[in-house]
Amino acid sequence: MTGVGTSAADVDAPAAEATTIAQWLKRHPNVIRVLAVVAFFIFWEFAARGMNPLFMSYPSAIFKAGIEIVASGDLGTALVESAVPLFIGLAISIVGGILIGVLIAQFWLFEYILDPFLNALYAIPRVALVPLIILWAGLENAGKVTILVSIAIFPVIFNTYAGIKDVRGNLLEIGRAYCATPLQMFVRIVIPAAIPYIMAGIRLSVGLAIIGIVVAEFFTAISGLGGLIVKYANTFATAKLFVPVIVIAVLGVGLTELVQFLERRFSRWRILERERF
Repeated sequence: MTGVGTSAADVDAPAAEATTIAQWLKRHPNVIRVLAVVAFFIFWEFAARGMNPLFMSYPSAIFKAGIEIVASGDLGTALVESAVPLFIGLAISIVGGILIGVLIAQFWLFEYILDPFLNALYAIPRVALVPLIILWAGLENAGKVTILVSIAIFPVIFNTYAGIKDVRGNLLEIGRAYCATPLQMFVRIVIPAAIPYIMAGIRLSVGLAIIGIVVAEFFTAISGLGGLIVKYANTFATAKLFVPVIVIAVLGVGLTELVQFLERRFSRWRILERERF
């Protein structure tokens, strides 16, 4: 029941406006993400000012420290030193992981042969293998790439395997009904259906690759972004310490967004299918 001079349309107007705002925000998720990040940094700025600067810093001090590191050239040099083995190792992990995943998913003999080795290597903590990897591959880029690949390749292998094995039988039956050859079925049906799994594995691999390069730089030649972290941690330069950490986080977000963009391009049909409901 509405009051005198108040119509039902007037009562429903605020609810309709709130729904419209919610729908607009849903269509523009980056607005929410940016607001969340800004709110976090504002809270961090004021919450950390009263803390001991030896143990915690705040965004404005980190920004000033970042300007100093950039001006000195240390950050640019470290970023290049980390980027080279990172992208080489990530490329090897993605290409090698997809090939091995396809191999064990398509051929039962390779699956039975490689399965115990893959499970054993995946279960072994990489830190336990680092001394051996350093002995075999050295302290420079070869050692860093080897450590990185040993960490980042497994999600791609297992997700590629799961994606190929999960292809629905009715899709394969349709291919057989149209007299498709095994190669045509693999290229036109199996791989497109497995792409979401493969891209999910690559997203996981990106995060593990960044962890891998930092770990490698801790244990091998102290260089790159990991080397900066060690350097500033040893001198208790907390504000400067946060700079390479934030750069690593931004790098991870950027690479993950790139993978998600490629996933949307390669599996556009899945997005259109979701939008129907």
